[in-house]
Amino acid sequence: MFNHYTPGELSLPNRRRFLQQAGLGFGSLALGSLLHEQSAANTPANPLAPRAPHFPAKSKAIIWLFMTGAPSQVDTWDYKPELQRRDGQQLAGADPKTGFFTTSGRCLASPFRWAQHGQSGAWISDLFPHLSRHADDMAMLHSCWLAANNHAPASMELMCGSVRPGLPALGAWSLYGLGSENQNLPAYVVMHDTKPRGDDAIWSAGFLPKTFQAMAIDSRRPTLIDNLVRPQNQSETQQTSQLELLRQLNQEHLKDRSTQADLTARINSFELAYRMQMAAPEALNINQETQHVHKMYGLDRPECATFARQCLLARRLVERGVRFVQIFAGRGVGGDGSVADVPWDGHDNIETNHRSCAMHTDQPAAALLADLKARGLLDSTLVIWGGEFGRTSDSQGSRGRDHNPHAFTIWMAGGGVKGGVHYGRSDDFGYKAVENKVHVNDLHATILHLLGLDHERLTYRFNGRDFRLTDVGGHVLRDILA
Repeated sequence: MFNHYTPGELSLPNRRRFLQQAGLGFGSLALGSLLHEQSAANTPANPLAPRAPHFPAKSKAIIWLFMTGAPSQVDTWDYKPELQRRDGQQLAGADPKTGFFTTSGRCLASPFRWAQHGQSGAWISDLFPHLSRHADDMAMLHSCWLAANNHAPASMELMCGSVRPGLPALGAWSLYGLGSENQNLPAYVVMHDTKPRGDDAIWSAGFLPKTFQAMAIDSRRPTLIDNLVRPQNQSETQQTSQLELLRQLNQEHLKDRSTQADLTARINSFELAYRMQMAAPEALNINQETQHVHKMYGLDRPECATFARQCLLARRLVERGVRFVQIFAGRGVGGDGSVADVPWDGHDNIETNHRSCAMHTDQPAAALLADLKARGLLDSTLVIWGGEFGRTSDSQGSRGRDHNPHAFTIWMAGGGVKGGVHYGRSDDFGYKAVENKVHVNDLHATILHLLGLDHERLTYRFNGRDFRLTDVGGHVLRDILA
């Protein structure tokens, strides 16, 4: 069991607000490491100092490619020949209220072509000409399920283990358990285009100290982090002196408030913000990459340039010791051709919607896998692909699909998982998980295990009881471990 901290306040992405608001930092070593030696007795504890895992880790970092809006499992990675044959026929056991709206109860065949790929012979739809080349790197979980059937609560359940708001997300738990390998960058970074439904609650630190809060970046903006550059009318010496005075005042304030972890987090946030002035611009500068790398990710293609930039930034961040990076895919069109509010949400026309979303994400995601492998980083970086639930096997609207929490596919690659394996099974129509069902608690237990953390030992005392990410459930999926 790790040490316990008391709760603090929410984090914000803007650097100036980051400095002004209480307890919104990510923690760091004391400023004395940069501003000359200081007394250890006067240096705040560093919650993000690297800590040893419970057992040897297979993964050092995680990149989660979150397909906002929920891709259809039966149109992407979970081929169902019976569904193809029964198009338009009644789906046995169909519940028209499985999703958020109402479905027809009649089977809807996938409009996409399917083929087998790699030595593993994985069936993958033609939505993914680039990712299909990496079939032998993927461990596909075909029997994922959860309770919520709408976007915001399902996203919270998938990331926080429960639909209840206010609980810490997986990324925050990983930092609480392991700390950070880079004290000059945020340890937990979220990138989004349009904010997903549920937004900040999906990556919240919850009742954990706000030291473990994610830094959210709107990837559409040319300046990813505001106020990162020192004002032109202030020299480095002036800023250093100013921060040193601030440190001394904070230390005096802290003497009589030693139990206030949020105050310590606030002090640490000032110090991290100072160090980010030097480390963040370099880490976020993708112009340092070659034109070959830019083209490989698809930065030269307007339809996927945003997601390409995000994936390339993710590689650069984990390369520099950032622990957890999550990308929320934010581009796509609805069935009527309009820009989709929730990208993969194919209620009306699954073909139009999913082709658009795959066009925006396929090449960059595949390039990320290839790039990590070429740099020797894939073995120690766990890449996860998936949305907040699946889609119904019966139709809605004009050949669309409704939400389906009873069966969906998530795949993982690298970071200690076997490539080319398929775990669990949905029924012959992809409607419900029926074999080796994977609850979110099982998924989280497995991810923590790959990070070297025992999910039953990673606890935090809050309101008089010990909490853990997996609550009272969770089993490690040992069959997918390398």
